[in-house]
Amino acid sequence: MIDGQGGGIGVSLIKHLREIYNESIEIAAVGTNAIAASQMMKAGAERGASGENAIIRTVAEVDVIIGPIAITWANAMMGEVTPLIAQAVMSAPALKVLLPLNREQVVIAGVFKEPLPHMIKFLVEDELREVLGHV
Repeated sequence: MIDGQGGGIGVSLIKHLREIYNESIEIAAVGTNAIAASQMMKAGAERGASGENAIIRTVAEVDVIIGPIAITWANAMMGEVTPLIAQAVMSAPALKVLLPLNREQVVIAGVFKEPLPHMIKFLVEDELREVLGHV
């Protein structure tokens, strides 16, 4: 799980993951900053760290990367996603499951605008159910 700023998206995802999968999956939370990482740890992640190097090393080891689509864009999240973070995420062999949030002056055509809680529910209950069956 990767998130930045206040970690709110990561927190929501982790809480929903815990509701559906309980302790059957291990969640590593990496934040672009310490606040995001701390909030995700409080939400139920087993491991947590923050910063560019932590993200680069962690994405190389996990099976699935979950977060907002902005984690793949250099300089997103008010500059918190460094070019090296974006490169590491996209170069990682892990499957990426991303939330299509339009907050970076980018419009993702063909994506239905849904409230964040609906997108999180769909990601956790539909997309991940299929993915986790194959990991």
